[in-house]
Amino acid sequence: MARFTLPRDIYHGKGCIEELKNLKGTKAVLVVGGGSMKRQGFLDKAINYLKEGGMEVQLIEGVEPDPSVETVMKGAKVMQEFQPDWIVAMGGGSPIDAAKAMWAFYEYPNTKFEDLITPFGFPELRQKAKFAAIPSTSGTATEVTAFSVITDYNTGIKYPLADFNITPDVAIVDPELVEGLPVKQVAYTGMDALTHAIEAYVSTLHCPYTDPLALQAIEMVLAYLPASYNKNMAAREQMHYAQCLAGMAFSNALLGIVHSMAHKTGAAFSTGHIPHGCANAIYLPYVIRYNAKNPAVAERYAEIARRMGLEGTCQQALINSLCEKIDEFNVRLNIPKTLKDFGIQEEEFKEKVAKIAELAVGDACTGSNPRAIDPANMEKLLTCTYYGTEVDF
Repeated sequence: MARFTLPRDIYHGKGCIEELKNLKGTKAVLVVGGGSMKRQGFLDKAINYLKEGGMEVQLIEGVEPDPSVETVMKGAKVMQEFQPDWIVAMGGGSPIDAAKAMWAFYEYPNTKFEDLITPFGFPELRQKAKFAAIPSTSGTATEVTAFSVITDYNTGIKYPLADFNITPDVAIVDPELVEGLPVKQVAYTGMDALTHAIEAYVSTLHCPYTDPLALQAIEMVLAYLPASYNKNMAAREQMHYAQCLAGMAFSNALLGIVHSMAHKTGAAFSTGHIPHGCANAIYLPYVIRYNAKNPAVAERYAEIARRMGLEGTCQQALINSLCEKIDEFNVRLNIPKTLKDFGIQEEEFKEKVAKIAELAVGDACTGSNPRAIDPANMEKLLTCTYYGTEVDF
């Protein structure tokens, strides 16, 4: 038996943030990040709509990128004192992810963070509050997923929390919130969405419910991402919906080793953080070539290429076309082709690659990758992504 879970309601279209006034409750806590929502006026809009609906509102502001266990615990304490019946999270992936974790500690104050690390081991939520998510980027799709990523800065480890309990009740996908996104963020989040959809389509847990969502998301990203990058607002709206469809697919089908590699290299090098979507964009073509050595998986990639109308009369030609299309997008979006081009120093890469490979194999996303991988092959694959060499194993 398998399970397919989505939010009960997904509101979409310009101005749909107004739907906040129709949430039924008496108290709402509103969780936000650094300040872009405040500067653009969306925070005030959200507060006013909630008040219009008869709610008392308490703010939790300043959730950092890559939210920490400490931030989660502080927010949960505010919730325990305020006792909201709605948790509303607005912004990029970070405030929404943080709010999902806060929710668990609000409802179960004696829970320890270690208790939540086991996948699908959360206690039953919605005893005190429901959850609404409003994304302001077009990539993570955390507004429709069963996942949250929280960082323990004491150990330097990012923990992906996973449980259908933390799939929001309501997702408000309002394209007005992404009109002011910087182009670099459009590029990275757009390629993150493409990676979500492609990995979900070939995942070991893909099914007839996730496949159409993944294919539609891929088609929309290929159609709209370049124009969205060039500040076409109609294309930005379509990208906002595309990333949400990709999220519905991967929340239920899970992901693969592109994400395992991105998770474990993001903060690994002294030359600076590799943004998640940028890392995914670099690794995706190499991982496709690695996974496609398995004939059944090769057919899945060929099917993507066929559905997208890419050129090729045989399976290998279609897979090549798919990889070339991704390479072409990376060039158009100013994303480097290799880790070397990104600026990672060769000596440091050589020194750390074995340990990174080991950690990547142990990542939560590796289990649903369609071709098995061990640390030795992961090290070879990462080396290919550093030098831009052919994946021939």
